[in-house]
Amino acid sequence: MKLNKQNNKVAIIMGSQSDYDVMRECEKILKILKVKYQSLIVSAHRTPKRMFEFAENASKNGFAVIVAGAGGSAHLPGMVSSLADIPVIGVPIESKKLKGLEAILSQICLPRGCPVGTMPINGALNAGLYAASIIGTFDSKIKSNLEKWKRLQTQSVKKRPK
Repeated sequence: MKLNKQNNKVAIIMGSQSDYDVMRECEKILKILKVKYQSLIVSAHRTPKRMFEFAENASKNGFAVIVAGAGGSAHLPGMVSSLADIPVIGVPIESKKLKGLEAILSQICLPRGCPVGTMPINGALNAGLYAASIIGTFDSKIKSNLEKWKRLQTQSVKKRPK
């Protein structure tokens, strides 16, 4: 796969509508950094054909990185990683019963050959930053936007408590 300016979008996928409250944070930071993105509901369990088609065609459709958020058994990031030829970042979504523990464990226990960069539970903002840093390796404008965001974040931290 050849990356170029056309392959500069982030795909934000989630297993269900209920995951959007968390995954919206990824959208927000990508907007600030001026990274193109598209958000989709793609369930590994309820829409497996949609998941297969999406993952197999992600780079052809202009995506450079996939951010996959899922709760419960959280198979989405690993399954997409097994099919896609671009980086996959997993966001474990907090659940009511196990508070996201099952989601994070399913992502960090993937077998060899299915890499997923796993974020903290509900870590969609960090996933967006990580996706932007990947795109920044070949898009200097995104790299510059990310560097500016980090500078502003550093400047916003006071030296002393008040």
